[in-house]
Amino acid sequence: MIKFAKIALLVLLCATTAAGFLWLPPAAGPFRNQDLARIVVFHVPCAIVASVASAVASFFAIKYLWLRRSGDDVRSKVSFSLALLFWILTTATGAMFAKVQWGQFWSWDIKQTSILAMLMIDVAYFALRAVIDNPSKQAAAAAAYSIFAMITVPLLTYIFPNSTPNTLHPKQTKLDEQYSLILWTGAFGLTCVYFWMYQVHVAVEELSRRAAALRQTGKEPPPWFVTEVSPSS
Repeated sequence: MIKFAKIALLVLLCATTAAGFLWLPPAAGPFRNQDLARIVVFHVPCAIVASVASAVASFFAIKYLWLRRSGDDVRSKVSFSLALLFWILTTATGAMFAKVQWGQFWSWDIKQTSILAMLMIDVAYFALRAVIDNPSKQAAAAAAYSIFAMITVPLLTYIFPNSTPNTLHPKQTKLDEQYSLILWTGAFGLTCVYFWMYQVHVAVEELSRRAAALRQTGKEPPPWFVTEVSPSS
């Protein structure tokens, strides 16, 4: 069943990608290159998934601060790392969109600047974890920071960029049904990819922590230890 779901997800993503390039008509609206404006159906889903991953990280951060369970810290950290990955993809696809529409990859538009600030905030999360040696203090500080980072997501991705007319990004552009279908189908597929990656990374992180705990007692993990916590294939 799980293998079938993975195959179905692969087919869905391939079909969505092909439809984005081959089926969608040129985009209507204030675009300099209406053909290549199709990039938006790949750019926006990345931002949606990044926001979902940030929300999941914040949820488990709150759980950790409430219950002080190390497993919640693991889940928050993993989701935060995936949020950073998808914010990077959002930035990369946005830069490609900017190149074909405005003539350069980076123009310091307010939305581009906001995403750059988001990336710096996310990178600082891992710097914070790196400078704190005590595991419990590290987890608590990271959890509090993760909640702060989540608060900045709507501020930097929607409220702040839309508070000024001085932006190259088109405003109040309504997508037609074809674009909406591909965009939201792509967002669903990428969200499934995120949850699959999340499951794998959580299992690996838990394995690493359990192996480290065994080594602290002077024991080496047995060869079959990896199969005990690896995700279903």
